[in-house]
Amino acid sequence: MWLVVGLGNPGKQYTYNWHNCGFMTLDVLSQRNKIAVTKAKFKGECGQGVIAGEKVVLLRPQTYMNLSGESVREALEFYKIPVEKLIIFYDDIDIPVGTIRVRKNGGPGTHNGMKSVISCLGSQNFPRIRVGCGPVPPQWDLADFVLSDIPKDCQKKMFDAFTEAAEAAEKLLVENL
Repeated sequence: MWLVVGLGNPGKQYTYNWHNCGFMTLDVLSQRNKIAVTKAKFKGECGQGVIAGEKVVLLRPQTYMNLSGESVREALEFYKIPVEKLIIFYDDIDIPVGTIRVRKNGGPGTHNGMKSVISCLGSQNFPRIRVGCGPVPPQWDLADFVLSDIPKDCQKKMFDAFTEAAEAAEKLLVENL
């Protein structure tokens, strides 16, 4: 079994923020594979199903970004899923808008949600799919930027990136990096 997590912030005011790229990517993955992510569990919303022949749990933490690791840890422990079978979607300001990057493991960079996950798990040895939303414009504070809505002129490019990231996760479930 795999755990696939999208990082973001709960609440309508954050729905279309840059920082919710992980949630939006998880939504695309759940829709493509007809897995409802509606059950309240693990300080989040989750759903179970099968993708590419693999059993999966999809998780959208509702702890707010900086405490995402608590939700992820609870789900991994409950299902006894090894950390290597965790995939996380999240936004990354160090990657150009609409670009995705897949990594087998690594540090959190400047991302507080990933800092929380790595701290709570005591490991950074899990795959992650980063969705680019950078660079931060010079006139913007980092926190203000990631909590701002994706502008209309970037929405198509970002939706394409969410779809590409969801497809990458589907491939990861059956192929090694």
